[in-house]
Amino acid sequence: MNIFLKSKLNKTIRKILSIVIPLGIGVLIIWWALSTLTPSDKIEIKKAFLSADYFWIGISVVIALLSHLSRAYRWKYLLQPLGYKPRFINSVFAIFISYLVNLAIPRAGEVVRATTISKYEAIPFEKVFGTIVAERVVDMVILIGIIIGAFFFQVSFFKSLFLQKIPDQPLLLISLGILAVSFGLAFLYYIGRSKHRFFKKIRRFFNGLWEGMTSIWTMEHRGAFIAHSLFIWGMYLLMFYTASLSMESTSHLSFGAIISGFIGGTFGVTANGGLGTFPLAVKEVLSLYGVNANEGWAFGWLLWSTETILVLVLGVISLIGIPLYNKKFFKA
Repeated sequence: MNIFLKSKLNKTIRKILSIVIPLGIGVLIIWWALSTLTPSDKIEIKKAFLSADYFWIGISVVIALLSHLSRAYRWKYLLQPLGYKPRFINSVFAIFISYLVNLAIPRAGEVVRATTISKYEAIPFEKVFGTIVAERVVDMVILIGIIIGAFFFQVSFFKSLFLQKIPDQPLLLISLGILAVSFGLAFLYYIGRSKHRFFKKIRRFFNGLWEGMTSIWTMEHRGAFIAHSLFIWGMYLLMFYTASLSMESTSHLSFGAIISGFIGGTFGVTANGGLGTFPLAVKEVLSLYGVNANEGWAFGWLLWSTETILVLVLGVISLIGIPLYNKKFFKA
């Protein structure tokens, strides 16, 4: 009995920590950011907010909405081979509810999304959750492709940035390159051979990526699925670009800077809904391209606030709307 209670208590503590720690990090970052700002910095950030062209922010919101709708529509291509055809509106509701939950409890949204569609479409939870994992695998592969593309697209930029940090000594650079490649190969070899639980998880992760990608080629509507996947990520990039046009300091950014800022923001938003981390990541990346730190902060906060408001509004509407819609549907 004591063992059972102890195990249950440990699970409860882990759940609480999984909520409190990410939110705490976000609050800590916000506190740190505010404490480092001088009165003139705060005035400059406020001015950047007030002078922003909100027409472009509105366009970015519409683009974001299109990406979310496309994600809901894409979902059916994974569920149809299992013999299920969920109603599009329920898929939309489930996705926005999951986004809303993710703001409060990181990574819990996927479980809620599967639970929601399972309840209202009478699909087994494990099958729904499996499709969500599969689409996350595809999204991860696309993101990795964007990162690799961003690097090769800006080789000269990163090279010059690297040389600013390290003296221009060919022998040193060659030695570092050989060392990095050797370490990488040794690490991959060790991962492939190691029986340690952590490295087994890494192997399973990459095996899952591979299986998820290969399963697409056996899909009946793989062309439409791939097209929607590319559309979703294209809209994400376009959303970041159109938002950048709202501020004079970011409107001149190159395509490479847009991609890099987008990647930074993507990693920032995964931690705790982006609270504090998204604006910080965007500011730090854009500073490499000459954007003033205060204006980078303002842009990051503006973009994060806009998307968060969209998720809050549509998430609450979905929470209220999904039971009402399905009650009316089943009565009909």
